[in-house]
Amino acid sequence: MKNDILQKASDMFLSLGFKSVTMDDIANELGISKKTIYQHYATKDDLVQATTLFLFETISAGIDEICAVNKNPIEELFEIKEYVLRHLKNESSSPFYQLQKFYPKIFSTLKCKQFDKLDSCVIQNLKRGIELGLYRKEIDLEFIGRIYYTGLNSLKDIEIFPETMFNMRSLQENFLEYHLRGITTEKGLAVLKQFIIKQE
Repeated sequence: MKNDILQKASDMFLSLGFKSVTMDDIANELGISKKTIYQHYATKDDLVQATTLFLFETISAGIDEICAVNKNPIEELFEIKEYVLRHLKNESSSPFYQLQKFYPKIFSTLKCKQFDKLDSCVIQNLKRGIELGLYRKEIDLEFIGRIYYTGLNSLKDIEIFPETMFNMRSLQENFLEYHLRGITTEKGLAVLKQFIIKQE
């Protein structure tokens, strides 16, 4: 039952927002009493924390699987982008805005975990890209890794990127192209253009 609650809560929080969804809503969707949820999660904060950890671990495991295949580094970034978008449901940034606003401690913990994961993943991607002649050899790995992480997180800021003007998929696609155009060699740019054409 605990896993069912976690899965349903994840789906609902991502679709409707961490603040918007109540424990009653989750109980009704599962056809159980609210008391049953409280047997596993004493407070909504506990459930939100468990849900963010569950989502983080699920997405991290998927990224590890993609990286383990050792594909072309540019293709790898495109696959990771698609995987993350699929797991974040309706491509909306509102749930993360609500998480940051109403559950700041949980958001801060998640942010640290995301940085550690993304930083190591991106650094490895950059190193392989340089070795294969796809990325410029003179780039500063630590700087590019942090800029990439910061940029990805800024896409979720609905004050900078309001959902009435942007959707998460187009933001992610444009940002990935922006990132890669800044670091690719001529050889890498040719590969990048192929992936852009595929997405059109």
